[in-house]
Amino acid sequence: MTRREDLSVQEGERVTTPMFDVLVAGAGGGGLSAALAAADRGLEVAVVEANESYRTSSNTAMSTAMIPAGGSRWQEAAGIDDSPQDFLADIMRKTDGSADVAVARALTEVAPDLVAWMADEIGVPLGLVTDFRYPGHSADRCHAVPDRSGRALHSHLVDEVDRRSNVTMITPMRLTAVERSDADQISAHVERPDGTSEETTAGSIVLATNGYGARPDFIARFIPEIENALYHGGPGSTGDALVIGKTMDADVAYLDAYQGHGSVATPHGIIVTWAIVMHGGILINSAGSRFGDETQGYSEYAVPVLSQADGIAWVVFDARIGEACRVFRDYQDLVTADAVRWSDDAAGLASIVGVSAEVMGETLRTARGSATGSAPDAFGRMAWEQELSPPYGAVKVTGALFHTQGGLCVDEHARILSAGMPIPGMYAVGGAAVGISGHGASGYLAGNGLLSAFGLGYIAGNHVAARQ
Repeated sequence: MTRREDLSVQEGERVTTPMFDVLVAGAGGGGLSAALAAADRGLEVAVVEANESYRTSSNTAMSTAMIPAGGSRWQEAAGIDDSPQDFLADIMRKTDGSADVAVARALTEVAPDLVAWMADEIGVPLGLVTDFRYPGHSADRCHAVPDRSGRALHSHLVDEVDRRSNVTMITPMRLTAVERSDADQISAHVERPDGTSEETTAGSIVLATNGYGARPDFIARFIPEIENALYHGGPGSTGDALVIGKTMDADVAYLDAYQGHGSVATPHGIIVTWAIVMHGGILINSAGSRFGDETQGYSEYAVPVLSQADGIAWVVFDARIGEACRVFRDYQDLVTADAVRWSDDAAGLASIVGVSAEVMGETLRTARGSATGSAPDAFGRMAWEQELSPPYGAVKVTGALFHTQGGLCVDEHARILSAGMPIPGMYAVGGAAVGISGHGASGYLAGNGLLSAFGLGYIAGNHVAARQ
């Protein structure tokens, strides 16, 4: 993928540096979207990426590829009545009104154009997910690739970047500092793993280095409730944007916001899709008991799972649900890894979990009563697609931190703000920016992370081009 070994050119005793229209730091979904949007408007773009394994270990590649958009042409074709305004209302409702309104409005308004651009110009085979609905969304508005795999989604962007002659991809290379040299140019200091450094200049810089999920001291400082969780995100999410932003006196906000997940298979490290829950599955602890309303959302369910003995729970479902989830690459990976254990009855399930048949039988009977409406649910769960019936599947899971949702403050054009005013030529996208999830874990709506990445990247790339 690397098409250029150096950013600088040695000429005897003199070093000259090429001038790029835009330098993008980070090759996840946000960075590549910014690079493609700018390149397709005729700009010369450089992308620097510190992690050589970014193709498989970026947060985009590790996602389930869900990009929400209200008012898309896919929804219109399916007869679904939705709009950017409805989507914005869902975000504000989920975050109790605490989300950054300007950023949320910009993203919900651009989302229909974004998914159309991805399909038409980037060639991403997007479709509308209608077989289930994630908590908090009032309409079917998540768009995904056929296997709902972040790896497949990210690969499409990588391949498209590779086809653009005006995009230079350099890896491993890390942006370490920026300095404005004049009104139209920014100096960028970049470093290789061996410590050698170089300097180049660009008219604009896009920080797409994600958040700080891979930096334990920041986690302990800003979101201590999740510091003991499994980290299931890219290794490059070390808070580089915050460190660089501090040197520019950039505004920061929502540093306590994050996306958790209540079901990552252990010890396999594979996502157990929350579609299992929305189809009627339940979570039980090692004592064989349910411990909450699973449909409140997978992000906020990470802490309840971690609060169980040894931070362990079991996702329980049936063959109907298993078949419905085979469309997910992650579920296919679970099956391949033998992470799903099947039993013919409650007694067999009890043996898998390590509890008595009586306890397991009572848990399943109570859940069945709630699902059929014959008895109120003790935890207030209302969404039951159907009651569970044997044979039963079970996956041992733990709670995880996927990525942080706070960062540098940006405006509706993805420009980084300092004292509320844009810093000329500086942009932040995805986990490097504030996001739209409000505070904590409970404001996260499925797809918020990818929308902030792809959406702000698309916005930034187009705005950079408009400035030229």
